[in-house]
Amino acid sequence: MGSGGKPTVAAVILAAGAGTRFAGPGHKLDAELGDRSVLRRAVDAALAAAVGPVIVVTAGQVRTPLDAALVHVHNERWAGGQATSLQAGIAAAAELGATAVAVGLGDQPFVAPAAWRAVAGTDAPIAAATYGGRRGHPVRLRDDVWGLLPHTGEDGARLLMRLRPDLITAVPCDGSAIDIDTVEDLRRWQTNSSTSSP
Repeated sequence: MGSGGKPTVAAVILAAGAGTRFAGPGHKLDAELGDRSVLRRAVDAALAAAVGPVIVVTAGQVRTPLDAALVHVHNERWAGGQATSLQAGIAAAAELGATAVAVGLGDQPFVAPAAWRAVAGTDAPIAAATYGGRRGHPVRLRDDVWGLLPHTGEDGARLLMRLRPDLITAVPCDGSAIDIDTVEDLRRWQTNSSTSSP
């Protein structure tokens, strides 16, 4: 917590995409994976990490119930790309007094609470989880880089990370940043024993 009890880090989960590659019934984030939906797994991991308030950015297309422990942000500009959802999440975090955000994706159900904590606890301009040497989520963005982030497009923070690799600290994490994009992805992981975690 910062001064006056305000949070220093807020967890932001981006969940406003159309999920057009998912050809199953309903939205991919509402699909059941084990005992919970894809989005619920992602949200529960962020809540369990207890790094700060959890903000979920949607566009009204997700049916998974979002409980009172979350800050729910509706992104009316979602069609402008993931960057618009990131900006909406950052704006909500700033209103809460946060000076950094740890950003995850709603379609990545296997990111562990420990990964959220490790990334959130790294005081670098940008801290990115890595899994087996490959960069993934969550990504922590300190408030001094928020003004460098794009406002539209699908890149979100990736564009800044490509342009300014000097700002990035890699944070090795356990778990997986694999995402669920297609029905085939979902079926593969529905039959995988790892669906019992995080």
